[in-house]
Amino acid sequence: MLLKRTLFMLAVASLSAGCAVGPDYLRPAPSMPDRYLGQTAVEQRHAKATADFIVWWGGFGDPQLTRFVTLALEQNLDLAQASARVAQARAGLGAANAALLPSGNINAQGARAYQSVETPLGQVLNSRPNFDRYGNAYEASLGVGWELDVFGGVRRGREAALAEYQASEAGAAATRLAVAAQTADVYISIRGLQTRLDVARRQVQTQQKLLSTINLLYGKGLAAELQVRQVEGALAQVRASVPVLEAGLDTTMNALDVMLGTPPGTHREELANAGAIPAAPQIASTGSPGDLLRRRPDLIMAERRLAASNARIGVAIAEYYPKLSLGGLIGSATSVSGGNLFTSGASQAAGVLGLRWRLFDFGRINAQIDLAKGQEAEALAAYRLAALRATEDVENAFSFLVKREDQAGILTQGVDSLSRARGASFAAYQKGGVSLIEVLQADENLLRASDMRAQAQTESARAAVAAFKALGGGWQPRESETVAIR
Repeated sequence: MLLKRTLFMLAVASLSAGCAVGPDYLRPAPSMPDRYLGQTAVEQRHAKATADFIVWWGGFGDPQLTRFVTLALEQNLDLAQASARVAQARAGLGAANAALLPSGNINAQGARAYQSVETPLGQVLNSRPNFDRYGNAYEASLGVGWELDVFGGVRRGREAALAEYQASEAGAAATRLAVAAQTADVYISIRGLQTRLDVARRQVQTQQKLLSTINLLYGKGLAAELQVRQVEGALAQVRASVPVLEAGLDTTMNALDVMLGTPPGTHREELANAGAIPAAPQIASTGSPGDLLRRRPDLIMAERRLAASNARIGVAIAEYYPKLSLGGLIGSATSVSGGNLFTSGASQAAGVLGLRWRLFDFGRINAQIDLAKGQEAEALAAYRLAALRATEDVENAFSFLVKREDQAGILTQGVDSLSRARGASFAAYQKGGVSLIEVLQADENLLRASDMRAQAQTESARAAVAAFKALGGGWQPRESETVAIR
């Protein structure tokens, strides 16, 4: 009878293998516009053409930038933590897979005991003839257990573990993208600060020459004291900007070293020589807002966490139903000698059909189901909000990129005009048409405009980095549609 019932339960379990309690997951489809507001402006940018590149940071055409980003992706400690989280999630998935399979164990033991004759039992045994105070016991057995996942609670748990593992992989990709973008951003900031520092030092030299000339004229009674004090104040302002820029440069260089997983100062000498500010490359294919759902790793991570929370509802609902398990044991035991352990007389076996049912605990189960549903609703709202913020990131980056490039273009025209004005002023000075003061003031105006242009160029390059990050990574510009996460 027991065998028939066991076979019947196995048949029920096999028929139920494709069914599981709880809602089946449906991937949500957030409402997204067909195009970005700033997409046309970005596609019509007249950025400097770059060679084909596989990773987006290669589009800046700066070998040192590419080298630092590559080092960061190899050595960054945030990435090391993300990789460790993936390994933990993989282990959780392995445990969830194992829960669906039978478990087995082998036990074996041997014991030797010495009986006291002062105890009641020992006194009785000692009264028997040929009583041996020594006793031996040997046992070996194989046990097998299997929880029958009749209602799918264990399978729902595996679904949750799989989704969490996939979310951890997407999280690692998101960390990789963030590390690459932050490294590029810091490097561009370093080049921008170096350019501005060079301009500031030249401004100091120009103001010092101007002050020397004014003092000379003041000594001859050809200039007022007011002019001397004004130039001194202007010189102090320019000189005061130099330490601020130097401190900012030191801080940014230290940040780059930490991004590379090295102590601050490691790459200071390598960056000592100022380099040009990298030019923002052309963004050949922006895709559509809907592509972000498949391209941005942080959105993939949010969607997978939503899937995991949906599966946990099924895990909670499965507690309504009984848990059935099969167990068995086969082995041998003897208290005579080890040689008799595996004889027919020493054999033993057992079979167990288990039932566990939280029959009077439905109130607590209801609370667990409500909790799981609340967590799923929270994850859904988080996913929708992440999609909106991702679109906002792209729009902001596009606007900032286009406007900053417009500003840089206008300032470049201004620098060209001021450069010609300075040349004309110097030519007039050589002919005696203007004073040296006017030449130095033209130099000051030129340097001030150069500093503003350097800031605009730096910010436009940083905006390009932000755009690549907001779009979810890089792609080969020859492809019309790309969803690869770099």
